[in-house]
Amino acid sequence: MTVVRSPLGQPLDRVDGVSKVTGQARYAAEFTEPGLLHGCVLGSRIARGRILAIDAEDAMDVAGVHLVLSHRNRPRMAADDESYEDADAAEGSPFRPLYDERILYSGQPVALVVADTPELARYAASLVHVEYEEEAHETDLCGLLEHAHAAPAKLPPARGDADAALAGSALCIEVEYLSPVEHHNPLEPHASTVLVQPDGSLLIHDKTQGTQNSQSYICQVFGLDPKRVRVCAAFVGGAFGSGLRPQYQLTLAVMAALKLGRSVRVALSRPQMFTFGYRPRTVQRLRLGAAANGRLQGLSHLAIGQTSRFEDFTEHVVEWSGMLYQCDNVHLDYRLVPLDVHTPLDMRAPGAALGLYALECAMDELACAVAIDPLQLRLLNYADANQNEGKPFSSKALRDCYRQGAERFGWSRRPLEPRSLRDGHELIGWGMAGGVWEALQMPASAKASLGGDGILRVSSATTDIGTGTYTAMTQVAAAEFGLPVERVAFRLGDSSLPTAPLQGGSATVSSVGTAVQQACVALKSKLFDIARQRPGSAFAGLTLEQVCFAEGRLSRRDDPDQAIELSDLIGSGAPLEARVDAKPDPRREAFSSATHSAVFVEVRVDEALGRVRVSRVVSAVAAGRVVNPKTTRSQILGGVVWGIGMALQEETLIDHRLGRYMNHDLAEYHVPVHADIGEIEVLFVEEEDLVVNALGSKGVGEIGIVGVAAAVANAVYHATGRRVRELPITLDKLL
Repeated sequence: MTVVRSPLGQPLDRVDGVSKVTGQARYAAEFTEPGLLHGCVLGSRIARGRILAIDAEDAMDVAGVHLVLSHRNRPRMAADDESYEDADAAEGSPFRPLYDERILYSGQPVALVVADTPELARYAASLVHVEYEEEAHETDLCGLLEHAHAAPAKLPPARGDADAALAGSALCIEVEYLSPVEHHNPLEPHASTVLVQPDGSLLIHDKTQGTQNSQSYICQVFGLDPKRVRVCAAFVGGAFGSGLRPQYQLTLAVMAALKLGRSVRVALSRPQMFTFGYRPRTVQRLRLGAAANGRLQGLSHLAIGQTSRFEDFTEHVVEWSGMLYQCDNVHLDYRLVPLDVHTPLDMRAPGAALGLYALECAMDELACAVAIDPLQLRLLNYADANQNEGKPFSSKALRDCYRQGAERFGWSRRPLEPRSLRDGHELIGWGMAGGVWEALQMPASAKASLGGDGILRVSSATTDIGTGTYTAMTQVAAAEFGLPVERVAFRLGDSSLPTAPLQGGSATVSSVGTAVQQACVALKSKLFDIARQRPGSAFAGLTLEQVCFAEGRLSRRDDPDQAIELSDLIGSGAPLEARVDAKPDPRREAFSSATHSAVFVEVRVDEALGRVRVSRVVSAVAAGRVVNPKTTRSQILGGVVWGIGMALQEETLIDHRLGRYMNHDLAEYHVPVHADIGEIEVLFVEEEDLVVNALGSKGVGEIGIVGVAAAVANAVYHATGRRVRELPITLDKLL
């Protein structure tokens, strides 16, 4: 009998790769049909006030224009009388496009022009005249810090007496760090194509991280029967959190389709991608108290973030400071300042990317104050348990990340003194930081079926935002059934499929992967039952653990020659299928589960010009079992690149006089390009976790970016001796 090598842990090429590079993969704005209409969104010119009048006569006079939709003529929404929510809603009343005459932020959609072509819709939109009554607006977080209020999110309770411990510490540092607004800017802009079916039902192709979330949202808003709304997202060109909540183009496209009884597409322009969620601007204040040797005695972390006036957006910014290091006296606080802006939105490693930037820079400053190596300081304060929860970790190989990363980087050769390394006109600096992200698992469902053609078909409503979900789920199913990956087909991105959570939080492999695995086990059990019940069966009296599934055959483990083809068990009838609803193992409740990392960075700073270049990065990650090292490495690479951009380039600039973002395109919103990136090495540290889930996998989508900005900032200090505490670190701040 041929033994099939398990595909788990193998660097398998993306199963959807050929479709993507040959253009066969279709995205939300690429589905069409005869007579499809196109909508162009018209945004508000003011940041706060109300609409006095909308004159659409000139636009409607243009041949080929079918509708100018506004708050005055939109279809009735169920939410006219009550608020509605989605799976990623913040506290408050969610933004409702074209709801009334109120203007809540600059760029808010005030009208939708629907025409035969996108070009015609854009032209007609330029002819719509809107008269406003403008009110004074406030968009500057730093000017309103005294108006901050407590965030509704529940924080870990204070432990010990942080103030007393800080006052009694031999060393105490008090620092403030600032981070700017950042926008997601995935390669594929947001778009929704609503195809009205002959029976009046809606088939929607949406840019989303959760098809069932978009479906539920639309059904709530318009009072529609879920059986008559189907949302698909077979391919998503990046999202990073921007697709967690249904964005306003979806609502507008459905409005227009219902109003006209016609199929409508609404695709946002790149500038319009700056008119909804983003990573919020924050001010973070940390106080660290330590003994003379650097052991932490007290810690206080306050974060103040911006939010909209209609929702209180919260994320886990400060919690990491209470769990990454051993400290018995900790106080954490998170506050919000409402502004005349749209609500922020989760962005890759939400909260952790910001909180760990501040914490890990503060730890570097403490190491300098104690005059010990930054890595030594972290090892001195290593936490074996999560003190926030009072639980041990299900696994934690962070020490191995520190050790292996440092060895590969050559950290032992790092001098303590800043400005000690030089290469010609360039100052060289070495910095490091630790990283942590919670290992989440959520309930998920999957279905597995096997027909006479021998193809194992598995499905779940999850999405693939570029992370490699198609491939990872194919590997999980193939490994469980002992089949080559070529005989497995995984289907996703359709609200009609088995229930799946939003794709976010690095939880897809652990959540959906567990469901896929369990669905395959359930299907194997059905096949095994059929085999046992056959007259004279060689499998009578055996258990599932005593048989083997491989190469499309069922055989006895103790006698491999006693085997039967699965196709013989199924016969010529309908495929045999099994569906499961998977939930986290109750054993998890006794443990804290997290992914950890250690990032080591080398920067080169032009002494005369202040130009910073990241020449080398080593990222060591402990994420349990790695399903596919190839796609997982890509996730870490992408996170590192984003972390470099976060440290040195990325910033959405707002003109507070207008309340409007000024660099709302990819020419002026700076992100790293190939020439900005040096050598990046990724190490996966072996880590066995028998508690986190049956796969032993923790997910890596978020951890790649965590700690990178701090490591870069710390390296810049080591190179120059200048501590910049405001991101991004641009040359004007260094000079």
